[in-house]
Amino acid sequence: MSNHKLILQDVTKFFGRRLIFQNINKEFFSGNIYGFAGNNGTGKSTLAKITAGLLSPNKGKAEHYKQQQPIDYNELYNLIGFVSPELILYDEFTAEENVLFALQIRGIKPDGKKIDFLFEKFNLFGRRKDTLKKYSSGMKQRVKFIIALIHNPTLLILDEPTSNLDNKGKEIVYKIIESEAKEKLIIIASNEKNDLLLCNNILQLENYKQ
Repeated sequence: MSNHKLILQDVTKFFGRRLIFQNINKEFFSGNIYGFAGNNGTGKSTLAKITAGLLSPNKGKAEHYKQQQPIDYNELYNLIGFVSPELILYDEFTAEENVLFALQIRGIKPDGKKIDFLFEKFNLFGRRKDTLKKYSSGMKQRVKFIIALIHNPTLLILDEPTSNLDNKGKEIVYKIIESEAKEKLIIIASNEKNDLLLCNNILQLENYKQ
């Protein structure tokens, strides 16, 4: 067990004068799958970014702990795997080159066996040398998962994880999420019913508007 703990304390976010959510207090622990749920515009992606340290709240804070010790922001980057529609991939690179580039940015030495294992896991091994411009949107989504998992993070934050996936792709992703949850802390931001069925605890963002 990775023993990653996340604490949201009085987290509040405005965009201009518009309140997105306020006074969110919640603790999250490894070995669980949590959901951020709500209709479009309720702030699921915004909260996902705050938990990942990519966006600051107007009030409150998101604190991360590993083995009960606070995680420094500079270390946090290497402990999080993030999947989002806003994640940029490079169409002129092959799928494998995109993964290697992500590792290079993190300063992590590539593990060829692990890279091959993940491409096999996501049913992309035979296409790993193709440039992404030859990939469908669903195949690109699976590459995002490979990049999120390749550095063995302790926290997975999945914003609209099954976006663009067909039923087979969703089945692959759901099995991997359930497997990874045995050791990791996983957060899913989604309004898709089947995504949220994976979660054993769901935070409804409509409850934090007033």
